[in-house]
Amino acid sequence: MTFINYIMSLGASVMMPIIFLILGLCIGMGFGKSLVSGLKVGVGFVGLSVVTQLLSDNIGPAVNAMVKTYHLHLYTLDIGWPAASQVAFATSVGAIIIPLGLLVNIICLLIGATKTLNIDLWNYWHFAFIGSIVYFATNNFWWGMFAACVTIIVTLIGADRSQKKAEDFYGKDLIGISIPQAFCVSFIPYAVIVNWIIDRIPGLNKIDIDANKMKEKFGVLGDPIVLGIIVGVLIGILARYSLAKILQLGVILAAVMVLIPRITSLFIEGLSPIAKRTQSLVKSHFKGKDFNIGMTPALVIGHPVTLVTSLLLIPIILFLSVIIPGNQFLPLASLSGLIYIFPLVLPYTKGNVFKTLLVGIVSLVLGVLSATTLAGIFTKAVKIVQASLIPAGTSSVASIDFASSPLAWLVYEGTVNLPIIGAIAIAAIVIGLMVWNRNQIKKGL
Repeated sequence: MTFINYIMSLGASVMMPIIFLILGLCIGMGFGKSLVSGLKVGVGFVGLSVVTQLLSDNIGPAVNAMVKTYHLHLYTLDIGWPAASQVAFATSVGAIIIPLGLLVNIICLLIGATKTLNIDLWNYWHFAFIGSIVYFATNNFWWGMFAACVTIIVTLIGADRSQKKAEDFYGKDLIGISIPQAFCVSFIPYAVIVNWIIDRIPGLNKIDIDANKMKEKFGVLGDPIVLGIIVGVLIGILARYSLAKILQLGVILAAVMVLIPRITSLFIEGLSPIAKRTQSLVKSHFKGKDFNIGMTPALVIGHPVTLVTSLLLIPIILFLSVIIPGNQFLPLASLSGLIYIFPLVLPYTKGNVFKTLLVGIVSLVLGVLSATTLAGIFTKAVKIVQASLIPAGTSSVASIDFASSPLAWLVYEGTVNLPIIGAIAIAAIVIGLMVWNRNQIKKGL
């Protein structure tokens, strides 16, 4: 556990280049190419971290100002995904999650239940998170292992089923690549359901706004950089900032709209050679079978619809959080990470801003309720792992990622509150999904 914790404490910007260097050497890419690929991924994570921090540093004070101005105080404080990831890796379940995840993945590949080889090791923390909170709730290692394995398998199936749509939507950058990140996969059902409902409502089904149509229809006002300024100015006005601070926030959000897509190109440059080589190698050993390489959603979070929708959601969810019956969770620290809701939503909404925004609203309305439900065990886990993460005077904490995930909520409720019946039902559903996915794979789907 000490070794695993040390490696994970290095962060994605250091850990992932090391992993990809080793992986590149193992698949015969050579030291030089492996090193460059790994470093590009590391630099991409650094750049993404810098821009995300820039967004957080400027959105945070604006959100706090809105909280005070409009009295948006709620009982459960949002302390962000870093706390969740620390909880994830601080248990015996978290300590073995990487070898466990790879083992489950390989078994699923061998029996044909998936065609994704998930090498996005950093995001294994999502599997560790649900396993760890179940472990803390039940004080039982095997229940934690069960919850983690269920989440791993469901995520692989979600990655398989969404891969073709993602490839069609994002284009050549995702050929042969899937996104097996549990948080992203969680919101596919919302995208499917909301999309289906809107398509059957006269009037609403005619609204079709994507990034290109925004530019065509609204001219300069539809350009993502200008939309960043508009949203920043809107947030500044709601925060009752001075004119100077309003304009500064607008320009900073415009910068975020430009910089994130540029940074994601580094991930593509670094990951593509490894993905192609891995895919070629796997196919040579599994002739006649089609495999996808599971990669980080950072490859595609720079899409303009993702960025515009995420920024628009900030003021919307702040006010909805206050009026949602039964909610006690106010998103704060996690707001800069809303972009991770949408990588696998856009392929289903076809980049339609209107549909995507509605999916985001539904996801977060149900998400804050899920975070409220899991706040008790989340807070208990943080107190055990590192109590200093809980601000003074705060008695309840949670995070959008991964506590607002419907997958996390379902697995937790099924294993903790219905330990036998729930586990049997979950196991039956997962086995059914595996059989169904295997049949889909056989059909070439």
